[in-house]
Amino acid sequence: MEGIELRPWEPGFTVPERFNMASLLLERHVEQGRGHRTAIYYGDDKITYQQLYELANRAGNALAGLGVEPEQRVILLLPDGPEFVATFLGAMKIGAVPVPINVLATSSDLAYFLNDSRSKVVVTGQEFLPKVEAVKAQSFSLRHIVVAGEDPGENHSFHRLVAASSPRLEIFPTQRDDASYWLYSSGTTGQPKGVIHLHHDLVYCVETWGCHVARFTPDDVVYCVPRLFFSFGLNMALYLPLYYGAAVALSPRRQEPAVALENIRRYRPSFFVSVPTSYGQILREIEDKGIEADLGSVRHCVSAGEPLPAPLYDRWLRRFGIEIIDGLGSTEVGWVYISNRPGKVKRGSSGLLLPGYETKIVDPEGREVSPGEVGDLLVSSESLAAGYWNKHAKTKETFSGSWMRTGDRYSRDGEGYFFYGGRSDDVLKVGGIWVSPLEVEQVLLEHEAVAECAVIGAADETGLVKPKAFVTLRAGFQPGPELAGELQRFVKGRLSPYKYPRWIGFVDDLPKTVTGKIQRYRLRQLQKS
Repeated sequence: MEGIELRPWEPGFTVPERFNMASLLLERHVEQGRGHRTAIYYGDDKITYQQLYELANRAGNALAGLGVEPEQRVILLLPDGPEFVATFLGAMKIGAVPVPINVLATSSDLAYFLNDSRSKVVVTGQEFLPKVEAVKAQSFSLRHIVVAGEDPGENHSFHRLVAASSPRLEIFPTQRDDASYWLYSSGTTGQPKGVIHLHHDLVYCVETWGCHVARFTPDDVVYCVPRLFFSFGLNMALYLPLYYGAAVALSPRRQEPAVALENIRRYRPSFFVSVPTSYGQILREIEDKGIEADLGSVRHCVSAGEPLPAPLYDRWLRRFGIEIIDGLGSTEVGWVYISNRPGKVKRGSSGLLLPGYETKIVDPEGREVSPGEVGDLLVSSESLAAGYWNKHAKTKETFSGSWMRTGDRYSRDGEGYFFYGGRSDDVLKVGGIWVSPLEVEQVLLEHEAVAECAVIGAADETGLVKPKAFVTLRAGFQPGPELAGELQRFVKGRLSPYKYPRWIGFVDDLPKTVTGKIQRYRLRQLQKS
């Protein structure tokens, strides 16, 4: 199945009943003579499709040798690199279910993931081994720890296991509706949920986005700041390049702004993928420290994970002359399903609906709202997750027939562009009128003193909810009542007066998930304490 021949957005497209997604990501490139092409840039190494194919086969055989059977989960606690990609695809090829988890997970988080997924095997990086060993006694299912590193201790060595395993591996005859991989939700609203995706899901996503948004080609190189354990990173840095027979540049290091700029210079990617928070941090690094940045190789910058504020888009465009192609996706949908298009970006919007997806924006009674009105966003597609593992009530709450309630509030203008109105539990009602935190945040970000901000609802002395802003400052500005008043007047001058933040709290950092999403629920908890 050639990538350029698949057209999953056309009516009547179906995936064969017997199907394993790894066949599109690895097998066909080797079988069709593309084994010599570079799949992964990693440090000074270039790993070809043939080499990745054999490494994934060895990893799959090694897992099977440890007793991993079809449908059983395998936890991946690994930095981005060839070991991650090979283990993910190797597990998939034997019919098992790879479950990448956050490398910054605490020991208690890890214990939860192990017991919730019932994984028999954890494949971990050397640097994360102490966390795994600290909780292995708490896991009722864990049997084997495989360590990608020089000192596995009493555990299995990843490199010795794969070296002793065969480079040949027949794909297990999975069905298109078999579980393919899990990802745990990022937990912005509480305990993470295991999101179950099937083998056929992403077939309906990859080429739709690659053709209609990216105009992706086998000669492209992707460099992605979001990590592979994050849905956005997994899609853009594994599924997208491997589907097209293109290349990805991977780095195990934490993607701080200086590291990201160094990797762009080193690997010369044509696609730079990040999240709004990271784009802002990179600009801040350049502006505050006078660092030179070379984005001459980049033809598209891509963003998702959280809405891209219009002022941040403007700053990036002025600095580099490159549009940021922002879009909306989710772990449950599997990919970006609303996106701006190159040359047709509408600043401040999430873009236009992609082919193959349907949406509705509804009021609390389920009636579709008029253009320009804010309501709850629902989405339907063939790529929707099967549900949440061991979360029956939450599955019923989120999925209804072929529709999924996203938890996002949106409006759509007359041209079909979608505009974010906040999370369903983040939107404020002030004086009986809905106020979007994002709208207030975007105005605050236009002020020269503001580096980052987040707006939540707080009760005044009468118990009525009003906006409160938490603000981090750019270099050269000092917090205090005078600046707080200036920011309040700044917002009042640009929005309806009832929308201005009644309180300004200056903070050094905003609480975020590792993927860069601001955790407003933690700000609300801080407000109550």
